[in-house]
Amino acid sequence: MEELEFNRSIKYSPLFAALYKGSIVKNLLKLEELFMFALTIFLFSKLDFSWWLYPVLLFTPDLSMLGYLASPQAGAVMYNFIHHKALGISVFVLGFILVNQPLQLAGLILFGHSSMDRVLGYGLKHSDSFQHTHLGMIGKS
Repeated sequence: MEELEFNRSIKYSPLFAALYKGSIVKNLLKLEELFMFALTIFLFSKLDFSWWLYPVLLFTPDLSMLGYLASPQAGAVMYNFIHHKALGISVFVLGFILVNQPLQLAGLILFGHSSMDRVLGYGLKHSDSFQHTHLGMIGKS
């Protein structure tokens, strides 16, 4: 009986409602992406660059959207290449191995931007439409 009361109290708490609105898995993935984004900020703080450089460069990966000027297919290929996390990790690791801080910065920007996008609901693109992502349609819960 005590266990039933515990479950009932959790079910109707405001925290439960906030966390479980929509899909619990979707929210857990967003939380994970938020932590990855925070990790890039932490790693950036260990590099020898001015603090303002991170926010200035953070949106440069979105220049890959220029591929959509050619076609939705070309745009999706360019966007997905730049926003794939393996690219950011690879560039960062290469910079680490070569002791090259600008490469490390580029990797952190690519990875951090992709994590930030995922938190906001922007995923990798399907070739039919910019709004059609691996996370669903942009603007649809």
